[in-house]
Amino acid sequence: MAKWKTVLWSNESKVEVLFGKLGWYFIRTKEDKDNPSCYQRSVQKPASLMVWGCMSALHIWKGTINAERYIQVLEQHMLPSRRRLFQGRPCIFQHDNARPHTASITTSWLRRRRIRVLKWPACSPDLSPIENI
Repeated sequence: MAKWKTVLWSNESKVEVLFGKLGWYFIRTKEDKDNPSCYQRSVQKPASLMVWGCMSALHIWKGTINAERYIQVLEQHMLPSRRRLFQGRPCIFQHDNARPHTASITTSWLRRRRIRVLKWPACSPDLSPIENI
């Protein structure tokens, strides 16, 4: 059983960004041809950002996440956050079962650094408190 005060909760999410090349769709009848309320703006290809965070850090990058990028995020952000928050005391790192988290290079990286990982059931409802942040 985990002592919840010793868990470093983390998660990442894709965020759609509504900027870039905007297009116009015309939705009108003959009678409405000059009515501005019949024009609807739309984004052809919205940009997206990936956001990773733990209870004390947030990191944003463009594109999708893969195991190599995930390890970079852990090195640059999770390790310093863990040092700051737990100051050498034992802790358990939580992440879900996303492919970059369960990739063999990620699990090897975590094992080499002796980072304990909270077992997380596959396809489970996300009960992590960071989901509310």
